Order: sequence, then structure tokens, then C-alpha cells
Amino acid sequence: MDKVNFKKQPQAFALAVLAGITIGIGGTVYLSLENKIAGALMFTVGLYAICCHGLNLYTGKAGYMASQPVYYLADLLVIWAGNLAGTYLAAAAIKQTRISGICEKAEALCAAKLDDNMPSLFLLAVFCGLLMFVAVDGYKSVHNPVILFMGVASFILCGFEHCIADMFYFSLAGMWSGKAFLSILVITAGNSAGSILIPLAKKIPIGESV
Repeated sequence: MDKVNFKKQPQAFALAVLAGITIGIGGTVYLSLENKIAGALMFTVGLYAICCHGLNLYTGKAGYMASQPVYYLADLLVIWAGNLAGTYLAAAAIKQTRISGICEKAEALCAAKLDDNMPSLFLLAVFCGLLMFVAVDGYKSVHNPVILFMGVASFILCGFEHCIADMFYFSLAGMWSGKAFLSILVITAGNSAGSILIPLAKKIPIGESV
């Protein structure tokens, strides 16, 4: 019977922390560039590093829930927590440097998220989750980084919500609160729902012709 392999959890957590840090680097690039399109494209450096080095990103793993045993949910929880820790560490480090001025841009982003309603955040997150699955699974299939850059840039330019990136922005802005944490949970649910749409659709049985 399949069960959680607790011996692998420390490594899974460590790889998730590193993934959170790389997303933090991507977020830093995005906030540092005035050109929105360039910033959206360069944000992808985080996901590219994750895919190349086998790091654990929640939004890159959630789409495979449909084909994994139930204990995979425990793995995802460890990865989510590691991503949160990594984004927090990245934000804390950035705050100690001369480029900490980007915190003001993070504050503006987070204020917009907190002013939004939960159904809106969820739906925006669903679209992001769908694009993330397309990007990650596409890269696994053809190993062409273009699909990563197009997928990530698209969700950013559209204003879709990515739970791990938002963890970094809230940490950098210093705007964590009960509402902020609830927003992250709602966005996580939306990302999860969006990421499994394609895998679930492929599981629909094809009827036999008469």
C-alpha cells in the first residue's frame, strides 16, 4: 500500500525552499524593471531554474494530483510550506539590501489584492493554474524553455494570481494579515483547480462507437 515516505520529506522541503527563493528572485526582477513586458518575461528565470534543477514548486506539482495516490497531497503540503518559507527568506534578505526600495511596488501590488474579493482572486488563480500546468508539462515534454517564458509572462500580464509569487510580495511588503493569509489559501485553491483541468479532462473515458 502506498504511503507517505517521511524520509524524503526533508529533501522535498529543502528543494521547495529553494524553489521559493528562485520565485522571489523572479519577483525581484519583475518589480525592478519599469517595462512591464520585460519584467514579466524575466520573472520566468525563477521557473526556468526550478525546471532545470528539479526544485519543488507547488504550482508546478499540483497539476499531477489527478494521476497520483492520495498521499501525494501530503507531499504537496510540504512543498507549499517550503515555498512559503523560501519566499519569506528571499523577501527578508532583499529588505536588507540597497534595492529594498522595490518594497513600495510590492505594497501597491498587495493593496490591490487585498481590495479584491475572494471569488475574483479564485477565478484569476484558476487561469494562472491552467497556464502553469501548460508551461511546466510542456517543458517536460519538449524541453523548450519558450513555453515557460510564454506561460509565465502571459499570466503576469493578464493579472492572474500565483500563490507562491504572492507569498513573496506579501512578505516583501510586510503586509501579512489574517485576510492576506486567507487570500493566499483561496489563490492556492484556485491554482490547484486550474492546474488539474487538463489532466482531469484527459481522464474522461472515450465512449465506444456502436
